[in-house]
Amino acid sequence: MAAVPAQGRRAAIVACAALVATVLSGPAADPAGAALVTDPAAAVNPFIGTAGDGNDFPGAEAPFGMLQWSPDTVSRPEGGGYAYGDSAISGFSLTHLSGPGCRAAGDIPVLPTVGAVDVSATDSFSHAAEAASAGYYRVALDNGVTVELTATTRTGLARFSFPATRQANLVLGLAGSQRSDLETSFTVVSRTEVQGSASSGNFCGTGSRYTVYFDLQFSQPFTRSASYAPASNPARAGPGAAALTFDATAGQPVLAKAGISYVSAANARLNLAAENPGWNFTATRDRARAAWNSLLGRIQVGGGSAAQQAIFYTALYHSLLDPSVFSDDNRQYLGVDGRVHTVDPGHSAFYTNFSGWDIYRAQAQLEALVAPGIASDAAQSMVDDYAQDGMLPKWTQNNAETYIMVGDPADAVLADYYAFGARDFDAERALTDMITEATRSGPIRPGVSYLTTLGYLPVDGSYGCCNYYEPVSTTLEYDTDDSAIAALAGALGQPGAAAQFRGRAQDWRHLLNPASGLDQRREADGSWVPGFAPAATTGFVEADSLAYTGMVPFNLAGLTSAKGGRAAMAGYLDAALRSFARDHDYAWTGNEPSLELPWEYDYIGQPARTQQVVRQIEDEAWTDTPDGAGDGNDDLGGLSAWYVWSALGLYPMTPGTADLALGSPLFPRSVIALPTGRALTVLGAGAGAGAPYVQSATWDGRPWDDAYAPPPALISGGTLRFTLGTSPETGWATGPAAAPPSYG
Repeated sequence: MAAVPAQGRRAAIVACAALVATVLSGPAADPAGAALVTDPAAAVNPFIGTAGDGNDFPGAEAPFGMLQWSPDTVSRPEGGGYAYGDSAISGFSLTHLSGPGCRAAGDIPVLPTVGAVDVSATDSFSHAAEAASAGYYRVALDNGVTVELTATTRTGLARFSFPATRQANLVLGLAGSQRSDLETSFTVVSRTEVQGSASSGNFCGTGSRYTVYFDLQFSQPFTRSASYAPASNPARAGPGAAALTFDATAGQPVLAKAGISYVSAANARLNLAAENPGWNFTATRDRARAAWNSLLGRIQVGGGSAAQQAIFYTALYHSLLDPSVFSDDNRQYLGVDGRVHTVDPGHSAFYTNFSGWDIYRAQAQLEALVAPGIASDAAQSMVDDYAQDGMLPKWTQNNAETYIMVGDPADAVLADYYAFGARDFDAERALTDMITEATRSGPIRPGVSYLTTLGYLPVDGSYGCCNYYEPVSTTLEYDTDDSAIAALAGALGQPGAAAQFRGRAQDWRHLLNPASGLDQRREADGSWVPGFAPAATTGFVEADSLAYTGMVPFNLAGLTSAKGGRAAMAGYLDAALRSFARDHDYAWTGNEPSLELPWEYDYIGQPARTQQVVRQIEDEAWTDTPDGAGDGNDDLGGLSAWYVWSALGLYPMTPGTADLALGSPLFPRSVIALPTGRALTVLGAGAGAGAPYVQSATWDGRPWDDAYAPPPALISGGTLRFTLGTSPETGWATGPAAAPPSYG
């Protein structure tokens, strides 16, 4: 999901890059000698994405963690809760989502104050007194309190260093979630432990609901406790806030550790006992950093500037925050059916927070490549969701399906997981579920029956629930979903199902109007809806016809032919991409429907245009600054994953397959640890500012003249070496047989 565009792109960076390239021109060093980053966690800058519409958060989280202990500033932007432009903090809450387009989470904010208790207080601060890295956050507040945060998978540890005072307070915003809290509870267990809960939800106004339980323990006893009635919403049950006061006159910090659970407060306490039994802040922080280094180190880059390394590893970090662990250390979790379940044997955890429409284009593939075990557990979690309520997840928040966005993206996510190396889940069961869901109208696929009669969703159709809207985009999303089903069916040895869904995936042809060369709305009688305008958004989801017409990632050869050939397709792409940052008259690569468009030149013999446009987006929209996270909502890692792939010079263009379209590498050297235990090395001789153009390429020393990666690249590994330059090379990978595969 994306927020409304707010500003133009940073055009000056391109001119600067060209100047740097001129200054640095000369013989290229051997890229194989570029030193690889060995401490990628140190390169992460969690403040990237905390300004503009990124909606990321800077606080502490373990990889794919259940708990995210992070500051919320007073404007509390959607999900992330932190706006870099704010100068006051309203609390440090225990849960966050990374970059969504709707308000969510922000449960149980904890605010340190000094003096008389004020449950509506805020803490002012300056960025000069802040620091953050993977798994750690620190700020010195203007009231004299220094806050440090770190995390394990299901718990957090905070160190509050107060000035000498008998009135060192921790104010708990029990009813302080981003969305309205429906019910809260608070219990003092002892002078060093409190428990409680908060029920919230209504993500994107969908009426969803969840309850999060917490257990807070302290390194010293509090001297006083009190709870307070809610300031508003009298229908809410339970207190609105609680306050705990400590004696800090001896100068010792107050340590607080928090465990959470979506099952019970008792499980939250068990999570603390299992993961965070002591009070060693430094050791806990170091373990979090080690966990991040282990995961981020699956992709090592060498060369480039410090800023480029920071952007890359922060994007990789943001790609690996969600989906998040939802089961407790005792393996219990609350299912979508409202019942307590146990994690399946052979799996480590149950996962949730699947932002399907946002993540199937790049994040799911990256997750499977970097963390195949976690992706396998996530895939099994999706299959278990179906077993509990008859639906694969579309956009789940915690244990509730919200039905946000369109299509049936679980098909692509599951097929992506499998194609990129996450195989330890019941793929046969997943395929059966996918086929069943794709052949009956229901809450996830409203209107799917029209595909068998008309081959498209008409504007005057009848759809019922749930959250159906915009028939052109929905039809095209179903086509991609069906193509993904076909890919998984083929991989699992079911040719009949593969042929069935590969054929139905070609329904996009019914929406391409030969008169305009663009996708348009149709009535049930086959007529085109009058008054068509290419930049009009009616019929399309967060985009327009210029963006969505190209969204046939599985059969671009067919689309090119239908549009009249390569020249016509090039004209379309040039028109759609002539302004690609926050301009809804054209494509907007800060949002998912346009992410594939720059890579489509590979399919029409113009790979140099892919190289140029992708690098331009990288240079203009991605910077080592708070507003440098791609010019749109990060969408639980959706945009960040696009950047990671693009910087490697690779892109997973066709959902459900391991096909990789080629761009050009940003770094002289990248080494990817594959799920098979082997490595894929990407070398960029001459990589640097202003040099995105591939002059030639080799695969394991032999010439490579195709605009896609060698098929064995993700299985057996090898070395893909590019020679890069500052001018387009029109002879490389331009022939008809050099295009990446299409499936018609």
